[in-house]
Amino acid sequence: MRTSGSTAAGRWLDARLVAPEAERGERIVCYAAAAGGAVFAVALALRSHYAWLPLVVVAVVAFDLFGGTVVNATRSAKRRFHRPGRTSRHHFAFVAAHVQPFALALLVPGFGWGPAGVVYVLTLVGAAVTLAVPSDLRRPVAFAVSALVIAAVTTSLTVPQELAWFAPVLVIKLLLAHLLPEDAAR
Repeated sequence: MRTSGSTAAGRWLDARLVAPEAERGERIVCYAAAAGGAVFAVALALRSHYAWLPLVVVAVVAFDLFGGTVVNATRSAKRRFHRPGRTSRHHFAFVAAHVQPFALALLVPGFGWGPAGVVYVLTLVGAAVTLAVPSDLRRPVAFAVSALVIAAVTTSLTVPQELAWFAPVLVIKLLLAHLLPEDAAR
């Protein structure tokens, strides 16, 4: 049984990790995706015999990216990130704050600074292009630049096989799930 303190702590955590006023189903799917992604990524990393610190970094990054991809696609997060007063600057800053490529380069063997920089810059460029177009073109442009960025990084960069998931999931989280507002057609 949860006490009122744990309920308040749970709501506080949910508000930060998912979104304020997230529905129960949204929370379940978000945490399941985060945990599933972390388990998947760590299972892959274990095959490469990483030490404990790189394993922890991979787990945290995977939890954030897999979970964040789902979180950013929820209606609760769309209300939070696309509320009145939020501008393209806010959205671009959110993308720019995702420095996970550099954390991987710093702490995970085989994930170099070159690939980290390329993934980061291409994601920023994709965000800038997506945010620069008129709102009625934002969705198709976001998909176009996401497909191009994913194709470019997965065919042109050398990263450890166990981290091949990283750039595509980062791009989906930031360019497709985060930058696109809730579909007005609903």
